[in-house]
Amino acid sequence: MSGNSLVLPIVLWGRTAPTHCISTVLVMDDFGTIVTGCHDGQICLWDMTPELEICPRAMLLGHTASITCLSKASAGTDKQYIVSSSESGEMCLWDVTDGRCIEFTKLACTHTGIQFYQFTIGTQREGRLLCNGHYPEVLVMDATSLEVLYSLMSKISPDWISSISIIRSHRTQDAEDTVVAMSVTGILKVWIITAEVSRMQDLDPVFEEESKPVYCQGCQSISFCTFTQSSLLVTCSKYWRVFDAADYSLLCSVPSEGDQAWAGGEFMAPDRVVLWTEDGCGYVYQLPSSLPSSQHFRSHVGKTKEGLVPPLLYKITDRSDKQLLICPPVTRFFFGRREPFHKLLIQGDSAGKLSPVEHPGQRASAAAGGAELQVSATISLQEAFDKLSPVSAGIIDQLSVLPGKEEPIKVTASAYIPSQGRLVCGREDGSIILVPATQTAIVQLLQGEHMLRRGWPPHRTLRGHRNKVTCVLYPYQISPRYDQRSLVSGGVDFSVIVWDIFTGEMKHIFCVHGGEITQLIVPPENCSTRVQHCICSVASDHSVGLLSLRERKCIMLASRHLFPIQVIKWRPADDYLVVGCSDGSVYVWQMDTGALDRCVMGITAVEILNACDELAPATVDALSHSAVNLKQAMTRRSLAALKNMAQHKLQTLATNLLAADNADK
Repeated sequence: MSGNSLVLPIVLWGRTAPTHCISTVLVMDDFGTIVTGCHDGQICLWDMTPELEICPRAMLLGHTASITCLSKASAGTDKQYIVSSSESGEMCLWDVTDGRCIEFTKLACTHTGIQFYQFTIGTQREGRLLCNGHYPEVLVMDATSLEVLYSLMSKISPDWISSISIIRSHRTQDAEDTVVAMSVTGILKVWIITAEVSRMQDLDPVFEEESKPVYCQGCQSISFCTFTQSSLLVTCSKYWRVFDAADYSLLCSVPSEGDQAWAGGEFMAPDRVVLWTEDGCGYVYQLPSSLPSSQHFRSHVGKTKEGLVPPLLYKITDRSDKQLLICPPVTRFFFGRREPFHKLLIQGDSAGKLSPVEHPGQRASAAAGGAELQVSATISLQEAFDKLSPVSAGIIDQLSVLPGKEEPIKVTASAYIPSQGRLVCGREDGSIILVPATQTAIVQLLQGEHMLRRGWPPHRTLRGHRNKVTCVLYPYQISPRYDQRSLVSGGVDFSVIVWDIFTGEMKHIFCVHGGEITQLIVPPENCSTRVQHCICSVASDHSVGLLSLRERKCIMLASRHLFPIQVIKWRPADDYLVVGCSDGSVYVWQMDTGALDRCVMGITAVEILNACDELAPATVDALSHSAVNLKQAMTRRSLAALKNMAQHKLQTLATNLLAADNADK
């Protein structure tokens, strides 16, 4: 909200779909919606028909890091909520029907798995989220407020939890539900959740009832057989095993073949399991009926023999197109508990493609001998974009189509200037286009005669970059201390160009970096007067520059960083520019002198970055305080401190002289 006016963002993707490297998949209980999270931090909602036709519906933006896990957060069909978690500890509660983010929180730990758990208190139903990940306990959170209520902790051999499964009790009174978890070191943990524990609202820990080493290192998933209530499937990268759910004794173990690695598994029937590998292949195995009571398996408890390998029923065929992927595909198994009763193995890959495989049910017997199941249909974001009619509109697509070419020149950087109602678009060929924003949106979004090229709004083209424009900045929009005419752009050609936005004239070109420009940043208000008229530029050669728009020269170039730059922070009171690199190192530079003050690693580096964020107003004004003496200024080699001190002393001297002069009169 800006005053009383509502600002409505409009995103125009153009003909090229956004990247969607899928990291996790979830199918809702009604089998009408698929949710995918990706490594870029976006979440995509896909509609699915009973005939397994899939179409993307919405893109949910809110996370700043890779999505690690998704889970449903409600049990009823009247409201469909999901919860998502990212690598940076962010958690969001979403409404799937309209894509709203209802709740947000950020924790210090990263979740790798979330299970939804519902219980009844009297007539009221409560929802809980059981979270596991890179920490040695299971966090229990409220499903509506995302508040941590209590934790399930280990007394014996506490370690990170690889996977958890909830065993629901079917008794209505004195119900005791069981949480079974596998630690990364192969120790099986069991917690009992009673009605009293479920009501807990504090952070008292609940300790495990049982802890048993089962020697399953590298556990990928753990699954409880809901059909028989008596078996537990544990999938590790090199083998999968079935345990008795009563005493956790080993019933059978099947090793992986060759160099393939198992990535997960689920029970799909009382006597069938589906397993999938890291490269996306799926396998369905037939288990002996009533496995825990089978004398054949009981006679070999704890022993793995070749005769114990269950027969293979089906193999889900490998990827047909053999497209080179940048990371392994993600596979999950879901079955509908209400109509339609699909048994669906669904796979998502780094190209944003979804591939569902429906299992034929109980028709085939073990004699099928590894029959192949085909992928029913595949869909990707790009394929969905290609099917759109009319074609999805970009920002300035009509203006960018060259004669004799089908694809328009790509827009690689853009900025909206509300005060002038203009849109600035940097393109792949190095040109920058200035267009009136409202008229351009009308041309692209509303159909009619104006869609023809001749009806295009008046525009200006700035040519100066020799290659792709990577970033565009209008400094006056951020602070009125800058000239209203200046527009700054950075490109792949290592240059930063200052333009006159009204005449289109190139005012100055900075060539101080040895790599493409990745960021253009405006320094804070309370920097020194000289720095206030600079733009901070970051380049891919790990250098940072302070480029003065007033003096038309580079006043500081910090280029000793050994790793890519991740974050730029400011310490104006001390005249410091703080640079954080991808290896965790932090460089502290003096802005006025360009001297490297220090380079630190580890906890000190984290503390310095945090101190820049937590800068109190009192500290900001410390330079103008008389307590800043000459020794401190010289120690910090800070010109700003010396100037402030000199001004303060001169002002005091002038005041004293004036007072003495008045007294003489």
